[in-house]
Amino acid sequence: MPSPKPSPRPARSPSSKPTGSPAIRSATSPATKAAARPSGKSPQNRSSLTRGRKPETGSDVRPRTGPGSGRRSKPPTNPPKGPSPAHSADRAAVWTLPSPMPEAIQPTEEFLAFAESAGIVFEDGDVERLGTYLALLLDANQAVNLTAIKEPSEAWTRHLADSLTLIPTLADLEPGSKVIDVGSGGGLPGIPLAITMPDLHFTLLEATGKKADFLKLVVAGLNLKNVTVLNDRAERAAHDRGEKKPDPKSPGASVRVGGHREFYDAAVARAVGRLPIIAELTVPFVRIGGRTLLVKGQQAEAELAEGTGALKRLNAVYVTTVETPTGRIIVLEKGSATPRDYPRRDGEPARSPLK
Repeated sequence: MPSPKPSPRPARSPSSKPTGSPAIRSATSPATKAAARPSGKSPQNRSSLTRGRKPETGSDVRPRTGPGSGRRSKPPTNPPKGPSPAHSADRAAVWTLPSPMPEAIQPTEEFLAFAESAGIVFEDGDVERLGTYLALLLDANQAVNLTAIKEPSEAWTRHLADSLTLIPTLADLEPGSKVIDVGSGGGLPGIPLAITMPDLHFTLLEATGKKADFLKLVVAGLNLKNVTVLNDRAERAAHDRGEKKPDPKSPGASVRVGGHREFYDAAVARAVGRLPIIAELTVPFVRIGGRTLLVKGQQAEAELAEGTGALKRLNAVYVTTVETPTGRIIVLEKGSATPRDYPRRDGEPARSPLK
């Protein structure tokens, strides 16, 4: 007797696939801008004792590592380039450069007095470009959460003056030196420094896609030839050693090209996290002998005490704390290569700070 034919398999309904990231759309009407609202938590004010904001953490669930787990936390040996998946979706732009460009916001007397007392001498056009940047920042802040400070007079002091306090700690770098701004956000301190220090090259590292898009538009609008925007997480970018290529200066030898690990002469960070966290996210970018400059508030000394163990693990040495009119700058120097385990995987530096 012939065996019965199997019943036909039920037809599968087509699965709904997520659509790709929408293209950038222009916000051409006032109603479009008015409809957009900032989202997320606002960064803390400078008046707060705790100045850091926690880096965003990834959503991946990782196996437990550490003492007693039987596992050792290892960094990705060849991390994929480009933005991490956590930040690649929903990249529709809600802001674009106004046309024509907005009128520059005029500096306050307090800002000009600060610059004079700090010995900062502006070249022709610097103050106007700073004012234009500030106008763009506050305009975009209506659509993208970039800053909690909305008053121009306050922003001149708490954003621009605070960023420019780094100038004396970078002034001795050779022309062409490379500086990375980790967790750049709305471009602070990187863009004000790039405007006033055109002989240095600045890389603005920002993990959030919409903020990175804003930075790219502003860099193009201000014609800043000495700025590159990198949309990636510090935990990933700091493991990018580039590609090995033949060294044209030494036949038979090779040199790494295009990476970020131990590539920069200096790293700067402002309002990104407490010292044990931000040190792990900045020191690996700096070459041996390079410096890390962390803009801090009144709790700088307490953070230094917290970060003693972290600095030792990262082979970084505390040099000094610079008092400024707006806060303090902690200066670190890199004594030797950062161990390959650091920085740890996405979000780990914030979830479990080094001790």
